Amino acid sequence: MGKLIHFVHQSLDGYIEGPNGEFDWPAMGPDLSAHSRELTPEGTVFLYGRKVWDLMSGFWPQAERYSRDPHDLAFAPVWRKAPKVVVSRTLRQDALDEDALGEAAHTTRVISDHAAEELTALKEAGHDLVLFGGSELAAHLTEHGVIDEYHVVVHPVLLGGGRPAFHPARARTPPHPRRDAHLRRARRPPRPHPHGLTEEAARLTLTR
Repeated sequence: MGKLIHFVHQSLDGYIEGPNGEFDWPAMGPDLSAHSRELTPEGTVFLYGRKVWDLMSGFWPQAERYSRDPHDLAFAPVWRKAPKVVVSRTLRQDALDEDALGEAAHTTRVISDHAAEELTALKEAGHDLVLFGGSELAAHLTEHGVIDEYHVVVHPVLLGGGRPAFHPARARTPPHPRRDAHLRRARRPPRPHPHGLTEEAARLTLTR
């Protein structure tokens, strides 16, 4: 049986993007880069909702043209080769642009309906999946009990509004005897701070 991990970056005030869709604030230092590699060994299925997919598919296929960051250069070929699933009612499988996506067009599958059932079937077939961001998809899968672990990276930045990382639940999560939580600080690249504070991201892992 595989498992599904929700891996999400959020601000200190609980948002995954700013009021105008800003996502220029997460900093992938060595610790977080190493953690992302640990989460995605070969064969891991990368899972996206439509909005995050549009962001990722516009960058990773040609990341070397846009960035010289060591994390980006190391992760780009991993992303292109990895099996990917996009959950969307508006994106069609035959609409994937091979000219823009290159190799990734052949490693991406679109699921339009019955996402919880389809992803559960992948888990039952032994596949491990990582959902990157995607608050709406995460809320749907949480409601159906499909997500096994939540890896939440809290960055020391206040956005003052935007899209919340987690939607209000319809009901309280029931107690689970195996649920566990771990908190770990992750070092960020050094950057000046007006008050001389040390900036670190905190990673919270919650296991059902």
